[in-house]
Amino acid sequence: MNVCELTAAITALANTIACQMNDGELTVIAAVLVQLGDTLSTIAARRAVCGS
Repeated sequence: MNVCELTAAITALANTIACQMNDGELTVIAAVLVQLGDTLSTIAARRAVCGS
């Protein structure tokens, strides 16, 4: 999968999720996914600096 296909797939997934949720649910899932991304970035940075 190239970068364009990846971003298109992510956009399609976001649209599919958004169509199934109300505004409150969407706000919560967005916050959860942001936290997940931040935590994964922190883990990756720690591994890059300190090793696995």
